[in-house]
Amino acid sequence: MPSTRSTQAEADASGPPRARRTGGPAPASGARAARPVRSRSARAAGLAGALLLLLAVLVLSLAVGAKPLSPAEAWDGLVHSGSGSHTVVHQMRLPRTLLGLLAGVALGLAGAVMQALTRNPLADPGLLGINAGASAAVVSAISFAGISSFAGFVWFAFAGAGVVAVLLYAVGGGHGATPARLALAGSALNAALFSYVNAVQLLDTASLDRMRFWTVGSLGAAQPSTVVRVAPFVAAGLVLALLLARPLNAMAMGEDAARSLGARPGRARIAAIAAVTLLCGSATAACGPVVFVGLMVPHLVRALTGPDLRWLLPYCAVLSPALMLGADVLGRVLVRPSELQVGIVMVVLGGPVFLYFVRRPRGRAAAA
Repeated sequence: MPSTRSTQAEADASGPPRARRTGGPAPASGARAARPVRSRSARAAGLAGALLLLLAVLVLSLAVGAKPLSPAEAWDGLVHSGSGSHTVVHQMRLPRTLLGLLAGVALGLAGAVMQALTRNPLADPGLLGINAGASAAVVSAISFAGISSFAGFVWFAFAGAGVVAVLLYAVGGGHGATPARLALAGSALNAALFSYVNAVQLLDTASLDRMRFWTVGSLGAAQPSTVVRVAPFVAAGLVLALLLARPLNAMAMGEDAARSLGARPGRARIAAIAAVTLLCGSATAACGPVVFVGLMVPHLVRALTGPDLRWLLPYCAVLSPALMLGADVLGRVLVRPSELQVGIVMVVLGGPVFLYFVRRPRGRAAAA
């Protein structure tokens, strides 16, 4: 390997490339974009601001609903068992808020990892069929095996998400996968699997009511037991995703450069698929398929942090649940005293954003 290439690779070992790469397709993370590098202190301050935003949304999620509460009443109901708002907060809104927090973290990280792995700026677990695979497996478990609890069908969700992730990667071209091929393969898998889900619902009317709200993506049926059971899976996926930051940064420079830096692309791909399976499977099993969270947040974060996954992933883990819970709160307010499911609100919010990303010029898309 030429010495100039080694020197450049060593200089960029701890982050994404800033110079022209030696081979392979352009990374979807925007590594080639001409953007000034933000200082560590600026990015740390931005992350602190994101945490404050998440805290504000958590308070809103506890306070807003059919019975509005002030922040003081919500806090009183949270910490004092004798409070008049204790039952509302603890039995209804706290499980819903915690589930939205976990699902948002899972979907945002899964989208960021998928975009880095596939080098596709439009990669999203919902758009590429990962959530659809988990949904198809769960609907099969509900209809054919009579399983109706999270503890029962979470394993089906993992299996469905994992099979579709591997199938997507294989059909999309494996190591030579391009964004266009992955998008086409994901769209085909997504359409086929959701057609199957709809067919099962129509044929099994006894299970239709149980599946109706779950298949549009909902936090309304959250239970404390569901939160406790989903938390370990999301935590495992979170840790695995964060550990992938350096290998995926190195892979953005091409596989030869990644190997020269000590990364193992094959193992990194397997670990990334495992992380996406854990994150998407647990989130989909808990609250149904919710799309666009994993697409919108990584694009927003790159404008703040640049393409370095060591910063991008923590930002996504904070801002994704803020978006998820914000959409849930919006759904409670728009049609009060009834409510819109969070999956419906995310489709309404995310559809125009997706069209914007698709239609904008290629150069600007690469910079994002």
